[in-house]
Amino acid sequence: MAGVTRPMPARRVRSGPRLPVTEELGKTATLYDVARLAGVSTATVSRVVHGHDRVKPDTRDRVQAVIEQLGYVPDGAAQSLSRRRKEIIGLVSEDRRAAQYDVENMSVLFYDEVLHGVEAKIRDHGWSLLISYINGEDPRGFDRLQAMSAKVDGLLIGEGIVESKRLAQLAARVPVVVIAGAPEERSVDVVTAGNRSGAFALASHLVAEHGRRRFFHVDGPANAPDARERRAALEQVLRKEPRCRLIGTYRGSFSVESGHRAAEQLLSEHADGLPDAIVCANDQMAIGVLQMLTRAGVKVPQQIVVVGFDDIYPGSLQEPPLTTVHQPMRLMGEHAAGRLLERIARPDLRTKVEVLPTELVLRASCGCPPDAEERRAIEPVRLRRRLVKAPANETRSPAALTSKQGSWKTTTSDSPKVAGAVKGASKAVRATRDKRVDRDEHRGRTRGATMIRTTTSRRRVAGAAD
Repeated sequence: MAGVTRPMPARRVRSGPRLPVTEELGKTATLYDVARLAGVSTATVSRVVHGHDRVKPDTRDRVQAVIEQLGYVPDGAAQSLSRRRKEIIGLVSEDRRAAQYDVENMSVLFYDEVLHGVEAKIRDHGWSLLISYINGEDPRGFDRLQAMSAKVDGLLIGEGIVESKRLAQLAARVPVVVIAGAPEERSVDVVTAGNRSGAFALASHLVAEHGRRRFFHVDGPANAPDARERRAALEQVLRKEPRCRLIGTYRGSFSVESGHRAAEQLLSEHADGLPDAIVCANDQMAIGVLQMLTRAGVKVPQQIVVVGFDDIYPGSLQEPPLTTVHQPMRLMGEHAAGRLLERIARPDLRTKVEVLPTELVLRASCGCPPDAEERRAIEPVRLRRRLVKAPANETRSPAALTSKQGSWKTTTSDSPKVAGAVKGASKAVRATRDKRVDRDEHRGRTRGATMIRTTTSRRRVAGAAD
C-alpha cells in the first residue's frame, strides 16, 4: 500500500565461536579480534584505546584484559604492512618524584645527559623524538607504553621500567633498545656501562688506599639493574677483605631526598659508632648524604668518606667535591639511538649487549688531596653470548626469541677466576674441535687409501681375466 512504511526486520548479528586467547593469536591480533573476544563493538574498543570516558568501567576492564592477553597494539598491524616510517623514536624513562623541588630532584639528571646523546644522534638522520615518563608503580604504565609504541618506529626504554617478559612482547611488535639495562637481558638490545667493574674499582680504592673498613651502603631502587650490579660489586670487595664489613644499608630512590633520609637513618641508628665510608648507588643520593652530614656537623672526609656513581656536574660543586665513577651517559644515549636506528632498518639483527667503559674520578670526599682531581680508566666487564637449544632454522630476531624453542644467554666475566674459567673452557672447546678435525682428516686419508687399493685390485683382476 502506498505511503505505508514497513518496519525493517531486526538483523541478527553472528558473534561466532569465541577464539581461545593464545600467544599465537596475539601476534596478529586486530581491532576486530579484540571486539569479538570482548563481546563489544569496534567503536567501543576504539574508545577504550584512546582513553575516552564514555565507556562503563566493567566494559573498559574487560576490553583492556583482552588487549593485554592478545598483545594488541593499535596501528601496529597497519604499520607493519605498509612499512612506512614515521621517522620518530620514543624515549621512555621512569618518573621518580620527590617531595622537594630543587634542581637535583626535578628529574633524574642521568636521563638529561642521555637525552642529549639521543638527540644528537637522531638529529643527523632528520628524525624526531617523543619523550615520556612512566611511574613504575602505576599499573597503567605498560598500557601507555603499548599505545606509545604505535606512534613511533622504535623505543628507547630506561632500566627497570618494564620487566623482561613484557619487553619481549614489545620487541615482537616494535624495535626496542634498553638503556642501562640488565646485561643478562635476552630479548632486546642493551646499551649500558661497566657498573660492576666501576663500583668494584671504587670500593677497592677506599679499602686499599684509604684503609676504610666499616661501610654503609645507600642502595638504589630494587628494579634498577645498575643498582644491583653496583651492590654486587661492593659485596664482592667486602668478601675479599675479611677485616671489612657492611654495618648497614638503606634503600633509596636515586634522588637527593632519599639521600637525606639515608643519612638521617644512619645518624640515628649508628650515632655511637659511625661507619668510616658511605657508598651511594648514584651521585644524587650522595649529594643528599653530604648535605645532611654537613647539617649534623659531621666532617667529610675527616670523620667519614662519601662516594657516589655517575659523575653528574653538581657533584663536582659540593663541599668537599664528590668522588665518583664516571659513566659516559651522553655516549650511552648516542649508541642506544644508533643501535635502534640499525634495528629499525634491519629487524632481523641479533640482539646484543654493549658495555661502555667507566672511569674512576677521585676528589676530596674520599680523602684524596683537595683541589685536585684524578681520573683513572677502568676496564669494562666483558660479555659473551651464546645461543642455547636453538634449532638451525630459527630466526634470531627479538620476535623469534619470544618462542620457547631457544633463547639467548649472556655470560659475564665478573672476576679473574670467572674470566680464567671462560678462557679455559674456550681452550678446551678449541682442543676438542682440533681433535675432531684431525680425526676426520685421518678418516678421510684412510678412506682414500682404501679406495685406491680397491681400485688397483679390481684393475688387476680385470687384467688377469683378459
